[in-house]
Amino acid sequence: MNAKRQSARYDEVMKLLLVEDEGPLSEFMALGLTDEGFVVEHAATGTQANELVLVGSYDLIVLDVMLPGKDGFSLCEQWRGRGIATPILFVTARDAVTQRVRGLQLGGDDYLIKPFAFEELVMRIRTLLRRSSGVRPVMRLEGGAILNLGTQQVQLDAIEVTLTMREWQILECLALAAGRIVSRNVLWESVWESGATPDSNLIDVYIRRLREKLGMEAIETVRGTGYRLRTANP
Repeated sequence: MNAKRQSARYDEVMKLLLVEDEGPLSEFMALGLTDEGFVVEHAATGTQANELVLVGSYDLIVLDVMLPGKDGFSLCEQWRGRGIATPILFVTARDAVTQRVRGLQLGGDDYLIKPFAFEELVMRIRTLLRRSSGVRPVMRLEGGAILNLGTQQVQLDAIEVTLTMREWQILECLALAAGRIVSRNVLWESVWESGATPDSNLIDVYIRRLREKLGMEAIETVRGTGYRLRTANP
């Protein structure tokens, strides 16, 4: 299911503010996100972004940290001080842990390191939108397991399935892809340390554990590409 269909399913179209000063990158991101079904407005400076946020309404802000004028951290702190609670996804080449921690402490909701895969950007956006909107569908998986994203519970044959934090994060990542394939790299970046070298063996171990708990039919391996959650829902 693509984002256009997903938005129509919930009778809404998500509006994003993309704050990015790199011309080619911002154009690529804007076109890609538009193709995914989002309405995208763009600001190239901190001043432009601030003006748009103060007069407009957005479902999520994709915010570069290093901007002409006010940087992304300063903007985030200012908006949170004004009571603006719009989810903020920082995108930046600054990969130091201290920088990521600072961004989250100032009120950011997530942090994506450049360079990144476009599909990971979409995944992070959808995750934040789902969390902020309160839309938490219940999914019935192939094999009979029932996944509730709202309560973070899984049941199989009316018995609750116990998952570790990492197992749940992987399952949620697959669920938020809405039936699309999630590559190993995106799975690693979404669940483990962003920027670290993916460990395919570790991913395989957790996928095997999830299949043992949920049934072999629940997670499909798409050879050479990644994984896809198989749902029994129409």
